[in-house]
Order: sequence, then structure tokens, then C-alpha cells
Amino acid sequence: MINFAVGEWIMLGALLAGAGYYVLGLGLAGAILLAAAGMAAFGAAFNGIVVGRLTGQPIISLIMVTIGLGAVMRGSGAFVFAGVPGGLPLPIAPEPLLLNGFPVSTEKLLAAVIAAAGVALLGAFYRYSRTGVALRAIADDANAAAGAGIDVHRQFAIVWAITGVTSAVAGILWIFVNGGGFGAALVGLKIFPIAIIGGLDSVPGTILAAMLIAIFESLGAGYLDPHLGPGFGTISSYLLLLAMLMARPYGLFGQEPARRV
Repeated sequence: MINFAVGEWIMLGALLAGAGYYVLGLGLAGAILLAAAGMAAFGAAFNGIVVGRLTGQPIISLIMVTIGLGAVMRGSGAFVFAGVPGGLPLPIAPEPLLLNGFPVSTEKLLAAVIAAAGVALLGAFYRYSRTGVALRAIADDANAAAGAGIDVHRQFAIVWAITGVTSAVAGILWIFVNGGGFGAALVGLKIFPIAIIGGLDSVPGTILAAMLIAIFESLGAGYLDPHLGPGFGTISSYLLLLAMLMARPYGLFGQEPARRV
């Protein structure tokens, strides 16, 4: 299931962290725990109320639900969290580091290290844990997994709770590096082409696709915007997505669906 509201989930995680730190005075650790627990509960509730009722329905139903959820979250979030700063002021020196004479932003370096650790942790979880194996079996064939004794609904609740925690961490890091508050919801527009280009079943492919899109957007902004108008670089990722769908629909590292012959 592709969650088109993932940008809004990231936004909500960052706002929950900001509310815990600035409004409730929970401190850095308390605010992070509040955001993680709140988003895990939100993910589990979304699974129980929405996903569980739409299991087995046409895929367009799931897509429209996530699009509608994103619109509701943007509207209600602006009302509920009015005046609340998003994200957290992480305790790190603002001065850049000099690596072989090149200045490197400490904020971006810290965010990259935490993101890499999170990717490695999730990858190991899906590859080696019993829950991860069960989730991969469900993704391959939910009916066969259920017939083998896997509790599909319980595993769905777990994966949506993990999605919530991941969204909270991503939101905190995104706003720490780029700022933006409610603008963090726009990051969801970049995630869809990243997932498709890299391959829906490949974590390394997703990482490589994110780097490719970042390079394409930077080159587009530098070389195309002056000639084609401002903002053209931001759509370069979708041009790359169209090219990938025509050449290799299952992504760079995705597995081609097996066919009976």
C-alpha cells in the first residue's frame, strides 16, 4: 500500500515533538518519546479504523483514503498546532566541520548519520526478525501468509506503528535541517517517485533513487531554471519517474513479477 499522506505523517510527527518540547516542557528526550509514542498510536489507529476495513478492496480505494487523510491532517493540524514550532533544537554546535579543508554542515551530517542508522535498523528488522519475515510474506501473498498461520491484522498494526515512529524521526530530522513547519508535508511529493524509481521492495534501491533525484533536482535548478523558468528543477524527479516507468516499471532494484509459462 502506497501512503500518499506520508508527508503529512512526517509533519505531524515533527509537530508532536515540538508540542512536547515547547508547550509541555518535556525536554528533548521526553518530546522525542512523545512524538514516537503518539505517531505509533496514530498508525495503529489508522490500521484498525481504515486499513482493516479496506483489506481486499480495489487499490484505488486505499489510494483515495490516504489522499483524503493527508488533506484532513493538513487542515486540522494548522488549527490544533497553531503557533507551535515544529521539530526540536538538537544540542549540536552550529559551526561547520572542516573535513580535508571542506566545510560540512554539522546539522546535515548528524541527520545523515541518524538516518543511515535508522535505515540499517529497519533493513535488519525486515530481514532477520520473525515479524519482518512475516511482513515480507504478507507483502508477497497475504492469503497464503494467513493460510500459513500468520496473523495478518496483527502484523498490519505493527507495521503501521513502525511507520508512525519512522515518520516522527523523519519529521524531527527534516525540520532540524531544513525548517519548514507545515511545509514538511511537501516532502511527501518526493517520496513517491523515490520509492518507484528505487523499487518498492528494495531499501538500497530507495537510497540510491533518493540520491539520483537530489542530483537531478540540483542540476535542473542550476541549468534548466534559467532557461525554462523557476521551479522546473523540482519536476525533474517526475520526468525521471516517467522514464523509469517506461523502461523498467519495477524500479532499479525491484524484482520483476514472476510469470507462469
